Amino acid sequence: MASNFSIKHQPGFTAIAATCFVVLYLPIVVLVIYAFNAATSTSEWGGFSLKWFQSACQNTQVIDATLRSFQIGAIAAVLSTIFATMAALATTRTASYPGLTFKYAAINQPLMVPEIVTGVALLIFFSRIKIFTGYSGIGYLVAAHTAFCIPFAYLPIRARLENMDLTLERAAADLYATPWKTFRRITLPLLWPGILAGLMLAFVISLDDVVITEFVKSGGQDTLPTYMLGQIRRGITPEINAISTAFLLLSVAIVTLFFFVSRKRD
Repeated sequence: MASNFSIKHQPGFTAIAATCFVVLYLPIVVLVIYAFNAATSTSEWGGFSLKWFQSACQNTQVIDATLRSFQIGAIAAVLSTIFATMAALATTRTASYPGLTFKYAAINQPLMVPEIVTGVALLIFFSRIKIFTGYSGIGYLVAAHTAFCIPFAYLPIRARLENMDLTLERAAADLYATPWKTFRRITLPLLWPGILAGLMLAFVISLDDVVITEFVKSGGQDTLPTYMLGQIRRGITPEINAISTAFLLLSVAIVTLFFFVSRKRD
């Protein structure tokens, strides 16, 4: 007699899933715990303390790198979201035509190409511009982060557009509304949750980026991730654990907000 097969109950799947969760999250839990360690060594527990958070808040290098990260992330997120919105409108509010798939691939190219390849390409490209113009400010980082974040902002915006009912937009056109007025009064309010979701996702991606920033930045332009990378090369300290914990909480908060915003349908 053949046994009943159920895809919902597979022997060993629970153990495999539990092992994956332990491997993924146990190091993060250990990092967070040792961020509150009073001892100066990460190999022993010296009691609960917040002194490493206070030390990080008083570290001028950490403050400068954090402010720079927020500045670059905010500008890059806004610019990439604007470009992604225009690209999403251009690729969804049109009939299918030869070359549309190629445009999808071109927009999503940073997702498919290894980040280190993008970093090297930007390094070569921007180095020529630096020699020609003599400018070496954070504008290059903003430009690099904006280009890299466009597909991340594009995906939720495009998904929102594809799920929107066109009835209201068609009704507005029937009532002789101009394309701009239809967009401002109908499309934009309905699209707003997708735009916010894309903006937050782009901000998190920019905030967390290391590889492209490491290749593009000039001297004295460390962001918080690249500053932490430089400090880890000298050895992991409880202060780095504290910074990582604060960075983790911020990223989780933004991603959680992105999840709830992206689920909004009204």
